[in-house]
Amino acid sequence: MNRSTTHVVTEFVLLGFPGCWEIQIFLFSLFLVVYVLTLLGNGAIICAVSCNPQLHTPMYILLGNFAFLEIWYVSSTIPNMLTNILSKTKAISFSGCFFQFYFFFSLGTTECLFLAVMAYDRYLAICRPLHYPTIMTGKLCGMLVSLCWLIGFLGYPIPIFFISQLPFCGPNVIDHFLCDMDPLMALSCAPAPITEFIFYTQSSLVLFFTIMYILRSYTLVLRAVFQVPSAAGRHKAFSTCGSHLVVVSLFYGTVMVMYVSPTYGVPTLMQKVLTLVYSVMTPLFNPLIYSLRNKDMKLALKNVLFGKRISQN
Repeated sequence: MNRSTTHVVTEFVLLGFPGCWEIQIFLFSLFLVVYVLTLLGNGAIICAVSCNPQLHTPMYILLGNFAFLEIWYVSSTIPNMLTNILSKTKAISFSGCFFQFYFFFSLGTTECLFLAVMAYDRYLAICRPLHYPTIMTGKLCGMLVSLCWLIGFLGYPIPIFFISQLPFCGPNVIDHFLCDMDPLMALSCAPAPITEFIFYTQSSLVLFFTIMYILRSYTLVLRAVFQVPSAAGRHKAFSTCGSHLVVVSLFYGTVMVMYVSPTYGVPTLMQKVLTLVYSVMTPLFNPLIYSLRNKDMKLALKNVLFGKRISQN
């Protein structure tokens, strides 16, 4: 930290996870393996959807985009985390910190929107199967995908720009493995209640409306599933929706603890673990969750990974 009279922070120090050098090496190895597996798993889903014409349907197009999103989401945190673990200074530049902050929140918002769109797709497929092909056309699917990306990335530039213009006069130590809202606001020398209010209101509204829509969609889906006369039909409906519900529960459960409920009573280490769950573990588990519960995806992944020809049956 500079000790000049006009003290201006030019970089931040991300403390990451505490521990001796052996623990740091273990964490580096663990996160590197997780990152590689996440890239491979989600990359395999993208290849499976791209290479198999049978999967060129709205459900799988959304899943392929979701896998692409997960690759970028995990890449907004883990590479810098790996660098910091091996670094002695654990420093990140001022601009680098705010770029990470922007991409992390934009990609997280995009994920919420994708989960809501995927819930809408499953609602149409199960509750309105006869109208599904005419409603969920390729054009509508493309528009929904584009809107998810645009809204996710256009929602945060202005609030984050204003946060970056706040005076940061020291200290510059962030007890986290990424640049997040609470630690940054705690380091600002001047209070910015309006900016903070706008940011948290915007984040809460995205979380609230998307989770409420997802819950409403799946309430209607479950009601329709229980009315299906055959056990095979009910099993098929559960297999396509169960995986999505697992991902929704894992992601929203931890995100809401971090950004909706008060975190002042939650220990810093627990906050780091919760952030790890939704930002690192969810992208890792998604390919496993979706592929294990979906017959078409399992066959397509086998074709991509082992070069087996998928049976037309």
